[in-house]
Amino acid sequence: MKVIHHGGHEGVTGSCHQVLLDDRRSLLVDCGLFQGDDARGRDEEQIDFPLDGIQGLILTHVHIDHIGRVPYLMGAGFRGPIYCTPPTAKLLPLMLEDAMRIGVTRNKKLIERFLHELRRHVRPLAYGKWHKLDGGVQIRFSPAGHILGSAYVEVDYKNERYVFSGDLGSTNSPLLIDPVSPQRADLLVLESTYGDRLHEGRDVRSQQLEQILCRTLQNKGVTIIPAFSLGRTQELLYELNEIFRRVEEEQGCSLLKRVNVVVDSPLALRLTQIYDSMREYWDNEAKHVLTYDDQPLVFNNLVHISEHDEHRDMVEYLRDSKMPAIVIAASGMCTAGRVVNYLKAFISESTTDVVFIGFQSHGTPGRYIQDGKDWVRLDGQRFDIRATAHTLSGYSAHADQADLIRFVTQMDERPKAIRLVHGEQQARTVLAEKLRELGYQVD
Repeated sequence: MKVIHHGGHEGVTGSCHQVLLDDRRSLLVDCGLFQGDDARGRDEEQIDFPLDGIQGLILTHVHIDHIGRVPYLMGAGFRGPIYCTPPTAKLLPLMLEDAMRIGVTRNKKLIERFLHELRRHVRPLAYGKWHKLDGGVQIRFSPAGHILGSAYVEVDYKNERYVFSGDLGSTNSPLLIDPVSPQRADLLVLESTYGDRLHEGRDVRSQQLEQILCRTLQNKGVTIIPAFSLGRTQELLYELNEIFRRVEEEQGCSLLKRVNVVVDSPLALRLTQIYDSMREYWDNEAKHVLTYDDQPLVFNNLVHISEHDEHRDMVEYLRDSKMPAIVIAASGMCTAGRVVNYLKAFISESTTDVVFIGFQSHGTPGRYIQDGKDWVRLDGQRFDIRATAHTLSGYSAHADQADLIRFVTQMDERPKAIRLVHGEQQARTVLAEKLRELGYQVD
């Protein structure tokens, strides 16, 4: 077997890897959008590789940088099966519907026609079992701990085994099962998003979040948390619920109840409902919480915003009332979506806090704010930045350097070769050096 990379090899976004089984047949692993600097000079609508012989598409999870080019792939003529885990099969139509509405078309009939065609090709496969495909190929999904339904995938053909990590999750995640390393790999294609750094511990991140909440109460400002609708939003709700409960127990009062938590995303609401309906995929900690809290993703001062009119009214209300609030809204990199309107309204206020809990690609507005620039361009307009930016790395959905090295070293047999993908140059270089020091062969 061989692997050709059609994205995600030299940058963070656009993941797409083609496994050449022989001279005639191949499989694709992911087909994602490019974002930020990775997207410059690219025509996203152009699938720039031939589809001849591609007998299936394997999806590791439903973040847009791993699935966003699927509509264009199908538009180019791909009609093969799409293999994924059961939760991914449930989440995939929602994520692509939202992506198409924002970036492709608002024509409901066209979107529904695409989704109907998509569902015809999706083949959910259970975790932890080898599944035989046509021509003697086997694949197996195992939990990756990144978001609901995420998996790393093993591709086995003629006793040669390639492992694609997809995006591995941090061991800090309170909702998802931690990844367990595969037994062996002739080639391990490993993500490296945070290959050059370590995340803060779970206790540290929770304390930091609580301090920011208290600051919001004191200055009666607005804290904006740009978050992906899937994964980080649900984990934040879980953790905020725990913080409110802990403060109430320790202080005998509920001071933090004075601040509204606004989740402004119809997609996040639908995805949270799916998270809640698939509790069998939660980890043991979250299942234990269910013994004393039957709704750990819901609490009294939580406000869900769905319709656009409600969203507009909420922005105006917060601007006029000067009431403290925590706003969680997409998109996670501030490139589009409702979070942009909150930033436009409050980024120039000194009482505003912007909390980043996920990776910000170079060239995105989120990265400009995170890096402490004096101004940022939003919807074509320039806004001075007077808000305070915070980065809570402990909430990252990605494994850090220690997690990535652990994933490699805990394999029963040393991988014969490792290829690093899905990372900026600095992250890939540092992680490669660490792995080589341990005696691993890294491309």
